[in-house]
Amino acid sequence: MTEKEKLDKLLLNKTTPEVARDLLGMYLEYVTPTGTVGGYIVDVEAYLGPEDQAAHSFGMRRTPRVLAMYEKPGTIYLYTMHTHRILNIITQPEGIPEGIMIRALEPEIGIAQMSINRGGKTGPDISNGPGKLVAALGIPQELYGKSILDSPLHFVFEKTKKPKKILALPRIGIPNKGEWTEKPLRFAVSGNPYISLQRKNLIDEDWGWRNENEKSKLT
Repeated sequence: MTEKEKLDKLLLNKTTPEVARDLLGMYLEYVTPTGTVGGYIVDVEAYLGPEDQAAHSFGMRRTPRVLAMYEKPGTIYLYTMHTHRILNIITQPEGIPEGIMIRALEPEIGIAQMSINRGGKTGPDISNGPGKLVAALGIPQELYGKSILDSPLHFVFEKTKKPKKILALPRIGIPNKGEWTEKPLRFAVSGNPYISLQRKNLIDEDWGWRNENEKSKLT
């Protein structure tokens, strides 16, 4: 199976929340001139386009900032919020502006460089938030509109892990959006120390990953 076929299997013919769940455990890698950094996606949020009051494309809004949301699945959508760059992946066919915010990452390779990129932060504080993980990986705005398939930022399908249990939660920082404030459109690996706002007493010994004989649960 080619890389494109693997990406198509991940993204196509699914709802955006389904893709969001399937992104948990995907290995995200960024190849830079100074080395490779990357890790496992552990926390995401789905944004459902025109009907979603919290989405940048609500009402089919087409400002210059959001044009990448209307591109093909796998397009990288980056924007800045409170001085922090945020990473999103487009999930639906061209013209349907839905996507997934990558909220948190469990580092696996290039951890020392990621710590440097984060000003010396260590442990979960390296990448347990959407702005933190982009800073840790050093993702530049120049990747806006590129494809996750063939850009320096890409998935490594062979390294995928599977969560034991997936949490379905309200998205973070979505006030005053009616029913969309509380919709369970955030998905996270239960028990992982790198998910946003994780409580220490909820961290699992195996960080929430299952072996091949276990099936994932959604709660």
